Amino acid sequence: MRRFAAFVAAIFLAGCVNLAPLGPTGDGDAFSGRLVLRVEPLGTAPARAFSAAFDLRGDSRTGALGLSTPLGSMLAQARWRPGEVVLVTPQGTRQFADLGGLTREVLGESVPIEAWFDWLHGRPWTGASSIAATATSFAQLGWTVDLGRFDEGAVSAQRSEPLPVVTVRIRLDPS
Repeated sequence: MRRFAAFVAAIFLAGCVNLAPLGPTGDGDAFSGRLVLRVEPLGTAPARAFSAAFDLRGDSRTGALGLSTPLGSMLAQARWRPGEVVLVTPQGTRQFADLGGLTREVLGESVPIEAWFDWLHGRPWTGASSIAATATSFAQLGWTVDLGRFDEGAVSAQRSEPLPVVTVRIRLDPS
């Protein structure tokens, strides 16, 4: 909880500091929009929530994720390629073994960013098996992905186990 609160506070306090915009990451996808991440409370702990504009480029192997304020100031950038994951914030640069390690350290929970490239196309990630697929949802990596508003550019995913419950809601910018 403290890491998450410190990260969010640092991001918003440092919002005025400019990071270089994301450049091309080679072949791959490019998505932008808004995302909201919510971690439900456990016991007496309060819920944790984070909202930002995002720019996601590349693919599950080589890519970049930029987070910014509604006014466009960059908050943080994550870049990855095989064997290297780097997070750049106004406070400095940190390296991680993988994207799961980055999200666990920064958000306190693991979030499958590498799967988002396929999920934002409305399909299960090819890097893992999926179960319980319907016309509007599927389960993968312990997450239930809801595509009920996919035609409106909205995708949400929820992880119920292990606790705490984590929800990611993504709204894509119109093309």
